[in-house]
Amino acid sequence: MERNFYWVNIAGVPQWYLTTPVPAAGGSFAEPWMFGEGLRLPDPGAIKVRVRNPGRKRTFVFAGVERTPVVSEEVANVFSAHAPDDVQLFPVMVEGDSERFFIINATKRSDCIDESATRELRCYAEDESFPENAGQFRWINGLRIDPSKTEGARVFRLEKFKTALIVSEDTKTALEQVGNLGVSFELVTAPAD
Repeated sequence: MERNFYWVNIAGVPQWYLTTPVPAAGGSFAEPWMFGEGLRLPDPGAIKVRVRNPGRKRTFVFAGVERTPVVSEEVANVFSAHAPDDVQLFPVMVEGDSERFFIINATKRSDCIDESATRELRCYAEDESFPENAGQFRWINGLRIDPSKTEGARVFRLEKFKTALIVSEDTKTALEQVGNLGVSFELVTAPAD
């Protein structure tokens, strides 16, 4: 079992900004956040994204406000080698770029947040504008998880905070070896500070 896990976040480095993925044939997905739900998806067909801010091209970025993981082919190979049962790879065309890119869809969710060790948690209230999010976390600072509850997953989303993409230490190390990432990694298995 993996002992250390990391929350993958947008890094504070110059990088391009990609728009929310859409069907290549036009229109939009009925659920544009579907790549961040932690569920296995049917094949969505051909997908494209636009470069909204041309900044520096990176091998791993989050696209759109839904924070869809979009990665280079080399990064996609890391995910398929280290967590083949935990992810789906969907090819995505980045308009104006000839390289191959993929959306990483984590197919597992884990209810492993260690609420007593996490520094700050803010929940959605039942009377807020998104009642379907009641019981979910709106915001977390100093996230800590219990690795014994990850059920062997190496890449996953959190049951009550799906925006967080969590990866195992060996996956993180392999991603760092690819380099030119537009993401950072926050250790979530250390004791609370």
